[in-house]
Amino acid sequence: MTEPSPEDLVQAEKESTIARIEALSAEFDDIVAGAADANSDDEHDPEGSTVAFERARVSTLLSQGRAYLEALEQAQGRIADGTYGVCEQCGAAIPPDRLAALPTARTCIQCRAAGS
Repeated sequence: MTEPSPEDLVQAEKESTIARIEALSAEFDDIVAGAADANSDDEHDPEGSTVAFERARVSTLLSQGRAYLEALEQAQGRIADGTYGVCEQCGAAIPPDRLAALPTARTCIQCRAAGS
C-alpha cells in the first residue's frame, strides 16, 4: 500500500475540517436558538451556566477549526509553490512522519523543539 501524496493528505484533512466546522456551526446555531426560547433569568436558571458554557465551548472549537482550515490552505499553497515539507527555519526536509501527523507543519522537529 502506498503512502498518500501530500496533496491527498492535506485535501482529506481540509475536507474533514470543513465538515467539522459545518457541524459545529449547526450546533452553535442550535444553542443560540435554544437559549432564545429559554428562561432569560440566568441567575436563577440552573441551565443558564450550562448554556453559556456550551456556547463558549462551541465558539472556541469553531475558532480553532477555522484557524486550522486557514493553516491547511497555507499548506496547499506551499504544496503548489514547492516549499511543502521544507523547514521554514533551517531549510531541512520535514520528515514524512511529522507531516503525516501534522500536515500543517512548517518546521522540522529540531527547530520546533528549539523554539525557533
